[in-house]
Amino acid sequence: MRITNISEAKSSLSYLIKCVEETNEPVIIGRAGKPVAVLTAFKQDSSPRVLGGSWEGKVEIAEDFDATSDDMLDGFYRSIIFPE
Repeated sequence: MRITNISEAKSSLSYLIKCVEETNEPVIIGRAGKPVAVLTAFKQDSSPRVLGGSWEGKVEIAEDFDATSDDMLDGFYRSIIFPE
């Protein structure tokens, strides 16, 4: 694990990122000798999210939930504001 200070991290960020990518070891960034941040490699989670919880099985969405009725469209587009 590498430890560096903020000014060194600012001047060599590209190098530190390369090191983290290649070694997969985090870099600790410190200020006045105390750790304040950790630079780690990003790990993409390849598994899909599974949604669930207390509402699972209790809510049903209709197939046409986002369909717009003709009356609604008439109210918007054939009105005093937008005459034909």
